Amino acid sequence: MPDRPDIPLNALRTFEVAARQGSFTRAAIELRVTQAAVSHQIARLEDTLGATLFRRTPNGLVMTDAGKELFPVMERGLNDIARMLDRVTGGQRAEVLSLGVVTTFATGWLIPRLKNLRRDHPEITLRLSTNNNRVEIVREGLDAAIRFGSGRWPGLEAHHILDAPMGPLCAPHLDLRSPSDLRRHTLLRSYRADEWPKWFAEAGETCPPLTGPVLDSSVAMADIAAEGLGIALLPLPMFERDQAAGRLVRPFPASVTLGGYWLTIPEDRRMTPATDLLLSWIRAQVA
Repeated sequence: MPDRPDIPLNALRTFEVAARQGSFTRAAIELRVTQAAVSHQIARLEDTLGATLFRRTPNGLVMTDAGKELFPVMERGLNDIARMLDRVTGGQRAEVLSLGVVTTFATGWLIPRLKNLRRDHPEITLRLSTNNNRVEIVREGLDAAIRFGSGRWPGLEAHHILDAPMGPLCAPHLDLRSPSDLRRHTLLRSYRADEWPKWFAEAGETCPPLTGPVLDSSVAMADIAAEGLGIALLPLPMFERDQAAGRLVRPFPASVTLGGYWLTIPEDRRMTPATDLLLSWIRAQVA
């Protein structure tokens, strides 16, 4: 075993947080210390190493080559230590999995099945963080994230979970006999502008001018549609419970698949055993 000099653990942890956050100010908030304390720890570490780890630029904090070499080693090491501590605390042989999940998938698929996950894999402790499909895994201290899209994200390794065909859903009291009747109603929109035009093309109709409100949450769109205040184009598998309860109805059979749900991790990070177990479990549930 190689000799270890006095290792400045506090300074190394401060460096990892500052590098992940990209800011001394955000690092101070996460660590619950002052920005001056963060600067002091970084200066101490740089003095110990004899190398500069960060440079301040007009665009913010930028790691030097030495910082870029050190960061992935520290990130992996601290993550491994945290997982092992979580596993052995109180004699529990468990692994904590910090997972970011787009809210639609969380509420429409994952949360209703959490009891089954705990039953099948009691060795996994799941910590959920929901988002509107915009998530930074490393900066937010997550192990992985489930998001909606094409499966192609720069710097990420994506594992397919399930496709999500989209179709109109609305309140049951609306009188809709053909897709052309949608022109008389408010069409709720997401930030993906091509959804309604592609659905109308699939239904054999010309898309009308889109003037309805734009929302970044499918769950919010579903709530508005259930009140009869608009028609929502939604990923149908995520709203099966609403349809079964009669809260929302699907007036037309036409659907269009513009993406799916994927479990993603950074390309330079190993998949943890808990992440691998979760992916296999989800795929088995989908099958």
